[in-house]
Amino acid sequence: MSGSKSEEFCDWTVSGMDCGSCATKIKDAVSRLPGVSDVQVAIMSERLRLTLDEAQTGRDKVEKTVRALGYGIEPRKAGAKKDFMLPGAANKAEDEDAADHSRDDGHDHAGHDHGPAATASAKSDDSGHGSPGHVHDDPADRGKRWYQTGKGKLVIFTALLLGAAWIIEYLAPEIGRWAFVAACLIGVAPVAQRAFAALRMGQPFTIESLMTVAAIGALFIDAAEEAALVVFLFAVGEVLEGVAAGKARDGIRALANLVPKTALLEIDGKPQEVPAASLAVGQTVLVRPGDRIPADGEISEGNSGVDDSPVTGESVPVNKGPGDTVFAGSINTEAVLRVKVTKGPEDNTIARIIRLVEEAEEARAPTERFIDRFSRWYMPLIVALSVLVILVPPLAFGADWNTWVYRGLTLLLIGCPCALVISVPASIASAMSTGARRGLLMKGGVVIEAASKVSRIAFDKTGTLTHGRPKVTDVVTFGTTTEAELLAVAAGVETGSSHPLAVAILNKAKEAGVEALASKDAKALMGKGVVATVGDAPAWVASPRYAMELGGLEGLGLRKATVFEEEGKTAVAVFRAKTPLGLIAMRDEPRDDAKDAVRQLEAMGVGAVILTGDNPRTAAAIAGGLGMEFQADMMPEDKLKFIKTMHDEGGVMMIGDGINDAPALKQANVGVAMGSGTDVALETADAAILRDRVTDIPAVIRLSRAAMANIRQNVTIALGLKAVFLMTSVLGLTGLWLAILADTGATVLVTLNALRLLRFNPEREA
Repeated sequence: MSGSKSEEFCDWTVSGMDCGSCATKIKDAVSRLPGVSDVQVAIMSERLRLTLDEAQTGRDKVEKTVRALGYGIEPRKAGAKKDFMLPGAANKAEDEDAADHSRDDGHDHAGHDHGPAATASAKSDDSGHGSPGHVHDDPADRGKRWYQTGKGKLVIFTALLLGAAWIIEYLAPEIGRWAFVAACLIGVAPVAQRAFAALRMGQPFTIESLMTVAAIGALFIDAAEEAALVVFLFAVGEVLEGVAAGKARDGIRALANLVPKTALLEIDGKPQEVPAASLAVGQTVLVRPGDRIPADGEISEGNSGVDDSPVTGESVPVNKGPGDTVFAGSINTEAVLRVKVTKGPEDNTIARIIRLVEEAEEARAPTERFIDRFSRWYMPLIVALSVLVILVPPLAFGADWNTWVYRGLTLLLIGCPCALVISVPASIASAMSTGARRGLLMKGGVVIEAASKVSRIAFDKTGTLTHGRPKVTDVVTFGTTTEAELLAVAAGVETGSSHPLAVAILNKAKEAGVEALASKDAKALMGKGVVATVGDAPAWVASPRYAMELGGLEGLGLRKATVFEEEGKTAVAVFRAKTPLGLIAMRDEPRDDAKDAVRQLEAMGVGAVILTGDNPRTAAAIAGGLGMEFQADMMPEDKLKFIKTMHDEGGVMMIGDGINDAPALKQANVGVAMGSGTDVALETADAAILRDRVTDIPAVIRLSRAAMANIRQNVTIALGLKAVFLMTSVLGLTGLWLAILADTGATVLVTLNALRLLRFNPEREA
């Protein structure tokens, strides 16, 4: 927001948005208003946000503009958080995407209800797809049977008109033609109204306008019965598309219902029922057996099995106790738990997943951007071709006008590229939905496409291939230093740190009953260790190599550290200025599924390497057990350089969980953060693995490859059907009613094919 005092951040609920173009249309229209900036539209949350200079444009003007487009709008309740866009969502999108947004391909399929596109492509169709008369997905229709919806009633009405016309023709053939004319005109009237509204918006190439021209043209060439049938089939196609697309939308909407509406908040030791949306960080809630956990938090009291399947897809309840993290939406299965809230309602895991799905269009797949550009010239080309088909044969060869006008009109209906335009976002949305249900979060189509092309994977070690919960195995003291003194100094240096090695040292001190010495001015030495003022003098907990450089470790100590490292342990030296105090050795075991994950990756033709800041001997011990290559003693900048060199060998995926992994995560084609990792890693990465299972990495690649295969199938279906019917229409083998079936049928087939991804199991090996 700029510095103008009259500028305010405004937030509305917009009803009636049902496809990506709806958001684009609203955004474009509102953005043209003076004093409007930072416009953001989220389809699934039905939200419009913008910065408004009310000295130039009032809120009522914004609302009037949105209503003029055919949508409902009302101010959203206060208290919503502004930062709803996930950082990193568009990290990998090409700069050309921004330029694409300002163009207009003229494509419009107003009245069509593209459900998957609504979940993943608010910016994917920058073409004005949709019109002011768009038959929107009315929220009041959700949950109803098809015949109870507005679209269903329209189908029934047009069917009755068509049936009545057939009856009249049978009983009174002399007036039968006029019955079909009436049925056609009555049925096409709302379509023509939407076409006219779109035309006024500068959108001449809409399916409504083509339908209107084709229907009216058919009446002029004495094809009234077929014109009425086309209008009816168009309405049927609308319903079929809506039913198919609604399945995908409902699956994503269901995410919001995972979090309970109320929570038992402890106030003065007594539970009190409050809205879950009102919970604040630091409060404690009571979760009874069978209840859903109302917020992301940490168990402060109690032990119970927690079913994370609604959030992560983990099928077996996990026993959790004090200190363990729990997700909003998970189910407490056994005993009463007290949970300390660690994230507000707008930042919990479910909210982040929903925002991820809503804003995935910010990172559109390159294939999707190509399809958008293709559709910009495709539709005008089809219209020009139709005109040539109508004019050239009669004018150049004296052919029958009625015949070639009919074929030209048929060509118009065949030409609408709706199926092609939604072929990519429909698949992307379904793949993201499937991934989200299994704890595999990917930030948009560009990530899915990049993941499908990965040939090499770089793993961080600690917290990624290993549990990230090392335990102290050995404590060695030097000179007159006692074990208690050594632990007191080390714990003092590490106090307040959340690093896995620091936690291991602090836990060891606690187990030994040793109190950490008072410390201050702690400073992380990236890739080397930590230094702090303990007592009145500095003290270090650092790598043996760095300790040798500062005189904090001698030859005997270094040899002992080497022995630990050859055993697969991580050794740290504890010392004061040129005064060695001792060594602490820790071991972090590989995750149980790490070896199986490496095997799966090899079977998929994907190579794997460990990039770790740990010493070569410890890295070799871990890598050897997993059958992997490794690079050790790596600083964050070393990981970054290595990732750059890996680019020469194909697509690279980086898996990490720490702050020091963030640069490499961003540099890789696809950066994946483990769900237990730091917020910095999660926000920098392009994808996240909520279950902390290494086998979910091959699952991500498998899901991405399946999505891209599905996209190729969709593009083939869309283009193949169009190509076949374009030829048969020109040759006169197919007529208007088959043309409209080809258009709506292709859209339905593409949508249904994309929905197959909702049943895809990425964990199953091919």
